Amino acid sequence: MTTPPKPAMRPARPEFSSGPCAKRPGWTPENLSNAVLGRSHRSKLGKARLKEAIDRTREVLEVPDDFLIGIVPGSDTGAVEMAMWSMLGPKPVQLLAFESFGKDWVTDVTKQLKLEAEVLGADYGELPDLTKVRKDADLVFTWNGTTSGVRVPNADFIAADREGITICDATSAAFAQTLDWAKLDVVTFSWQKALGGEGAHGVLILGPRAVARLESYTPAWPMPKLFRMTKGGKVSLDIFEGATINTPSMLCVEDYIDALKWAASIGGVAEMKRRADANLAVLEAWTQRAPWAAFLAEDPAIRSNTSVCLNVIDSRVTSLAEDAQADFAKKLASVLEKEGVALDVGGYRDAPPGLRIWCGATVDTADLDALTPWLDWAFATVASELQAA
Repeated sequence: MTTPPKPAMRPARPEFSSGPCAKRPGWTPENLSNAVLGRSHRSKLGKARLKEAIDRTREVLEVPDDFLIGIVPGSDTGAVEMAMWSMLGPKPVQLLAFESFGKDWVTDVTKQLKLEAEVLGADYGELPDLTKVRKDADLVFTWNGTTSGVRVPNADFIAADREGITICDATSAAFAQTLDWAKLDVVTFSWQKALGGEGAHGVLILGPRAVARLESYTPAWPMPKLFRMTKGGKVSLDIFEGATINTPSMLCVEDYIDALKWAASIGGVAEMKRRADANLAVLEAWTQRAPWAAFLAEDPAIRSNTSVCLNVIDSRVTSLAEDAQADFAKKLASVLEKEGVALDVGGYRDAPPGLRIWCGATVDTADLDALTPWLDWAFATVASELQAA
């Protein structure tokens, strides 16, 4: 097998990592010059910047006015944990587990909180049977599986007259997919995903039904300080007005504000979704021409437009032992990184071997157009080495 020549064009920005993701187009460190540094985050100026981040989040994400928005520690994981530890217990629990993080929530609920829960699972690339979701149970689920490239197509499986609450991990769905706020009681995300922000912080959004649960239910287990959202039986509203539970990085907060300003300037969440859809379309068109690659999510209706996961389906690779297939995928990612055309595109460690390419709105479609010939070149290069061996 002859290795083709290297493509002439290269992506202008080769950052296709699924978290932290690519910075927004045109980003420079100078954009952070207004950061409140060397000051307390509880100062008047510090709290104002945190409140601005919250207000801009509501504007861009189109969050209903009666929902609370807070900045919390521990990235998206911290936000999900706060919700589960504070609200689960009084009703039956169901969990959707179709990728790595959904499975982590199963472990936390069943092993740490020691609650009996029904797990609706599915293999990577597929969704569980959503018709089994009960309206009398609390539900914990990921809207978009970051490690599987699979998303729920909509929230139709959630009953409008549900008795339980829904806790939605939307970290790789927010700002790229349409969230049905009427069906969601808790929504979490980290700005390091679809907005390309820096890590460490999570965003926790609570609807009225979630607030009612917090104010009517006290868990039986000890509650760590970082998870406490109530005082005297009432939700601590200051958390959702800029008084964070612990010290945030004001540099990261400023970076988030910058990303939100950019998002608003291009047309808000509708335009961000359009950009992500256009990016996915580039890879969908390319797989029609590339016989060696396919989407892990075979059904287009549930295919992610952010964390795009690809399999190698060439028989020379699929005939190999599982560890050899994984090694082939790692070599693909390594060759692409060595050439400086795609950074951090290896599949998640627990997922089937393959590539994972972030297609969120901060990625320019032109860069994906430039990337696809390099994917073919990398495959041909590694396949040649395999054949020679």
